[in-house]
Amino acid sequence: MRLEKFFISKNFILEKKVAVVILNWNGKKFLEDFLPSVTKFSANADTEIVVADNGSTDDSIHFLKKNYQNIKILSFDKNYGFAEGYNKALSQLSAEYFVLLNSDVEVTENWIQPIIALMDKDKTISACMPKIRSFYEREKFEYAGAAGGFIDFLGYPFCRGRILNVVEKDSQQYDSQIEIFWATGACMFVRAEYFNQVEGLDGDFFAHMEEIDLCWRLKNRGYKVVYCPEVCVYHVGGGTLPQNSPRKILLNFRNNLLLLYKNLPSSKLLKILIARFFLDFLAILMFLVKREFSFAKAVLKAYLDFFAMRKLFKEKREKLLPFNNQQQHKEIYRKSIVFDFFLRHKKFFNELSF
Repeated sequence: MRLEKFFISKNFILEKKVAVVILNWNGKKFLEDFLPSVTKFSANADTEIVVADNGSTDDSIHFLKKNYQNIKILSFDKNYGFAEGYNKALSQLSAEYFVLLNSDVEVTENWIQPIIALMDKDKTISACMPKIRSFYEREKFEYAGAAGGFIDFLGYPFCRGRILNVVEKDSQQYDSQIEIFWATGACMFVRAEYFNQVEGLDGDFFAHMEEIDLCWRLKNRGYKVVYCPEVCVYHVGGGTLPQNSPRKILLNFRNNLLLLYKNLPSSKLLKILIARFFLDFLAILMFLVKREFSFAKAVLKAYLDFFAMRKLFKEKREKLLPFNNQQQHKEIYRKSIVFDFFLRHKKFFNELSF
């Protein structure tokens, strides 16, 4: 991990079982709106709440110090992004479990204990997530996580309850506890020992796909990632980068390619990257036809960045190869989710055949 200058408030080392860690960047409004539910429903002798501030230029820190004096504050000198920001925060904390919680999430009563009990019971569970519903459309799942994350063989992520842009209403159709491929970074419970064992999040992702990369590495070590339907939280989503942001499109395309390059087994890498090149080229053409030139430019930039970062990621890939080449994950969808969605009109998760 690169050593950079950062500042930490006093008494930052925790000795609690659970550390709920909220990463904040200019999110005073979210802290005002959502910290009340976090403090109300996390009051437990074994739980500590921490806000890690990523160099905010608003008055988030002043607000916290004035209104939440019992919350621990880690204050960094600049925005390190989601991945490295969390790495810096979690490296300073001592707990059995970390909870990575977005600042725009409303938690509910008893949101911690069912998941901790599940993970206590099964030591092979490395990470777990609750049901994620939309804050604004409360009967619907939320885009970033829904009822558990999956991925197809070409690297396109989707969710149980959300495929591409179709988000389902929650009618308890996904109320079974299952093993999933990835847990959302909006509300991820992770066992600290295993998080540290795989060296945490990859800071070079900055933001987007980093939680999928983490879960993939954990699963390649033989650990489980699980969905717990007993707990439900409500997520605003798009708080830092909205869905239609060219920056978000750049990060999603670039990081998805880096994700595949870093974690795929040798036998599949080349053919999948070639297939992705053609599919992403079609995406560029689609953006051009729709006159969304900034989006087309973002995808092209993603490829330029990917090739520029390949040398760095080659070293990471070589380090992980012994684990990558052993993978056999039933949670990887063996068909193309894009093909199924557009040509076979499969819009809902329960229509898929794994």
